[in-house]
Amino acid sequence: MSIGYQEKILETMVYKYDCLVIGSGIGGMSFALKAARGGAKVAVICKTAPDEANTYFAQGGVASVTNLEVDNFEKHIHDTMVAGDWLSDPAAVEKVVKNAPSQIAELIGWGVDFDKKEDGNFDLHREGGHSEFRILHHADNTGAEIQTSLVETLRGTPGIDLFENRFAVEIITQHHLGKIVTRRTPDITCYGAYVLNEATEQVDTFLAKTTVMATGGVGSVYTTTTNPLIATGDGIAMVYRAKGTVSDMEFIQFHPTALYHPGDRPSFLITEAMRGYGAVLKNLDGKEFMHKYDERLSLAPRDIVARAIDSEMKLNGTDHVYLDVTHKDPEETKRHFPNIYEKCLSLGIDITKDMIPVAPAAHYLCGGIKVNLDGESSIHRLYAVGECSCTGLHGGNRLASNSLIEAVVYADAAARHVLEHLNEYDWRDDVPQWNDEGTVHPEEMVLITQSEKEVNQIMGYYVGIVRSDLRLNRAWNRLDILYQETEKLFKTSKPSRKLCELRNIINVAYLIMRQAMERKESRGLHFTVDYPHPDKV
Repeated sequence: MSIGYQEKILETMVYKYDCLVIGSGIGGMSFALKAARGGAKVAVICKTAPDEANTYFAQGGVASVTNLEVDNFEKHIHDTMVAGDWLSDPAAVEKVVKNAPSQIAELIGWGVDFDKKEDGNFDLHREGGHSEFRILHHADNTGAEIQTSLVETLRGTPGIDLFENRFAVEIITQHHLGKIVTRRTPDITCYGAYVLNEATEQVDTFLAKTTVMATGGVGSVYTTTTNPLIATGDGIAMVYRAKGTVSDMEFIQFHPTALYHPGDRPSFLITEAMRGYGAVLKNLDGKEFMHKYDERLSLAPRDIVARAIDSEMKLNGTDHVYLDVTHKDPEETKRHFPNIYEKCLSLGIDITKDMIPVAPAAHYLCGGIKVNLDGESSIHRLYAVGECSCTGLHGGNRLASNSLIEAVVYADAAARHVLEHLNEYDWRDDVPQWNDEGTVHPEEMVLITQSEKEVNQIMGYYVGIVRSDLRLNRAWNRLDILYQETEKLFKTSKPSRKLCELRNIINVAYLIMRQAMERKESRGLHFTVDYPHPDKV
């Protein structure tokens, strides 16, 4: 039985909770655990199953200053600002870096097992852009360890209901009460969300005093991505349609080293920690090339390495490069990277003897729903945490392994703020049910799947690692046709997850393009041939 209030009305359900969390990655679950610990009744909406969240697929680890003999907060802050091309918000950077150790302790308390050395100290990795070894990890599947531990803790925590296979269609604001809402409306307020129950094919109403968006990234906007295919930018699209503020969408991080194996979607990630361990990038002739692009060689920040690989591939007419770890001790390599070793071996690649074919893939969004230091969005009573949020930490480019710690730090801040103000809010009982009268199920699903492929192609060809005004304008014109077709289909169709996901990736693609067109410079992850940066590749 649900701990929140519920009632059945005309085959749809109405639920009432103190907190509605949309998404079940590290940010959403951390918030839920902390809010429930403070006495709130929490609903967690999961699009599929909890182990499909982006968090689960994170390999590298979590960045935090722990070795005080050589490392300190100032170094971590400086590394973050440099990686972000000095576009990061200093207040957000300081907040995350200085709160990281206490949140690491919280994760350990929830059962997360970070690797340690024989002397009992953390076995720290170093990744690109970091001046010290400060990456806590669990072998090369840190995300899976965190996700599994948090799901187990969440399932055993009183006060939390987990709803699986539920898809949030729209957040509820004054717009649904018949009021005109624009981007200039000063007091837009979120009252919960309309949520599709895939089992009943009905759209239920979740009323909430506070709502937390924790829907992850946008990788599925691109054909080649390391993200699970559920990463369709749902939360960002919903907030944008509700007239909330979305920022820095032009900064898409392409991971330099995804395993090149045509046909795989998503692409298998070869963690940056492997380069920190000593792996070296080489072209198809077996020659090193990073010295041509950056003095930090293979350990340069991701934007530089991705552009360097992209440049080498174009210069040589190839579709991948190599990552070479064969010079390292084979047993040590297998011990540090057991999952990568097994995955590559399954494809006939023994990484202790063979070089690994790699190519860049869409990996992480540095922008998203704009939030303040408490995780509040521009919409009242709506918070955002994790990859769907734009805290200002990442600026123009995320420093490796800063994302997981950002999620838990801001989940903690949001939970504290929610618990302080929860008694000031109540539910809106005048919210209407979802109205799909006169709509029908789409007759041809091929229309949806083909449109999604077209979006992927547009983004890959024109809004990738290297951009130009011409490419962006061409993408804009082609996307506009898909937008018009999809909105017409949505208005005449009963909601389905695939149709809603298509609508969302089109909204997100639009935001990436528009904000890329507005930035008249090459900065961080946004590189355009029309406004070249003198110090960039």
